[in-house]
Amino acid sequence: MAKLYFYYSSMNAGKTTTLLQSAWNYRERGMQPLLYTPILDNRNASGIIKSRIGLEAPATSFSVTDDLYWKTEAVREQQLVDCVLVDEAQFLSKDQVFQLGEIVDRLKIPVLAYGIRTDFQGELFEGSKYLLAWADHLRELKTICHTGKKATMVVRVDDKGYAVREGAQVEIGGNDRYVAVSREEFKDVFYGGKRIRFIDPPRADTSNEQMEIPIEDNLGDESCEA
Repeated sequence: MAKLYFYYSSMNAGKTTTLLQSAWNYRERGMQPLLYTPILDNRNASGIIKSRIGLEAPATSFSVTDDLYWKTEAVREQQLVDCVLVDEAQFLSKDQVFQLGEIVDRLKIPVLAYGIRTDFQGELFEGSKYLLAWADHLRELKTICHTGKKATMVVRVDDKGYAVREGAQVEIGGNDRYVAVSREEFKDVFYGGKRIRFIDPPRADTSNEQMEIPIEDNLGDESCEA
């Protein structure tokens, strides 16, 4: 039975890597995944999903006004679609989350969405809010705070490492702008004025393009059943 899955986390938990590994697993079994990425995320070339460790794959770009149900139907007229994978799903609108449910319920295609749960102020993104409410299956992808605790939140920081408390909800950036932290650290940094200590990320190793990544349940828990 096809289901709507939401894999959520803080920053730097390997969401995109997990998505790309899942897509590879489908293709390895002779199946055709359809990958979506928001136009809003302009860190990479248009129509490319790229992880921090260097893995990448072509994807179909969408804007906040696109109807993902009919967009998927249009692709199905040209090729087989065995599953749909959505990167940066926090940027979905409420209507688009509903449309993902329609893909599952009417087209009987599994949908795997990957995104950040909360923004830099500790508030739910619109896409994440409705995925948490409507998804059939929720799974947290875990990462760690620099304090050693599990990171569940994100802070936006300035160039000195202090929290930015106001501004637009969406501002595309990487480790230089956002830091994954525990709830306790979020309170200390966002409300208490504590400074974040920057840590330079390791350089991506792309020497082995088909690297094995130990990821549990890369097929969305249902082994591609529709």
